[in-house]
Amino acid sequence: MKTLIIYTHPNHQSLSFAFLQKVIQGSTENPEISEIKVLDLYEEGFDPILVFNKEKRRRDMHADPKLEKYRHQLLWAEKIVLIYPIWWGRPPAMLLGYIDHMFTSDFAYRDKGGLLPEGLLKGRSVVCISSMKGPALYPLFWLHNAHKVLMKKALFQYVGINKVKFFEFGNMESPKGKQEQKLNRIYRYFRSLSS
Repeated sequence: MKTLIIYTHPNHQSLSFAFLQKVIQGSTENPEISEIKVLDLYEEGFDPILVFNKEKRRRDMHADPKLEKYRHQLLWAEKIVLIYPIWWGRPPAMLLGYIDHMFTSDFAYRDKGGLLPEGLLKGRSVVCISSMKGPALYPLFWLHNAHKVLMKKALFQYVGINKVKFFEFGNMESPKGKQEQKLNRIYRYFRSLSS
């Protein structure tokens, strides 16, 4: 199983970075996972800002040479792991910018003229690992699960990825947040994950 980990947090002293280390540790110890690649969007200096004009059109983004490396990563991956904090009820703008650039027409999906397109990234699976300051049930009851709906239905199912697993951890800035327990849960999950 070829695994692409997309890490989105500007601070390498963060809990998100600790989750990244546990994903790598568990994956490295798992014989089912053959290769691991890590894309650290902040360290990479990924530019999340979309620019369109007469020379650069949205419909041509699938062939943008500046994004070729990232397209190859997504096509290479059998499993995509996203690690990010929840800010204002959604992933960071950096990750959303990456999604805007990468999940484009004629790369991630193809319009067929009907209600839904043809997903071009079928056969892959996704794991989303997110953490937030607020309580774990806040997104469910207050935001009507907007984060999960955004990631699973509006994005991944749209491009043909139906297998999406969420770890959405709340109370992460609290001394009673059970951070070590949650880190170990992620480690165990990736150590025993099968395709």
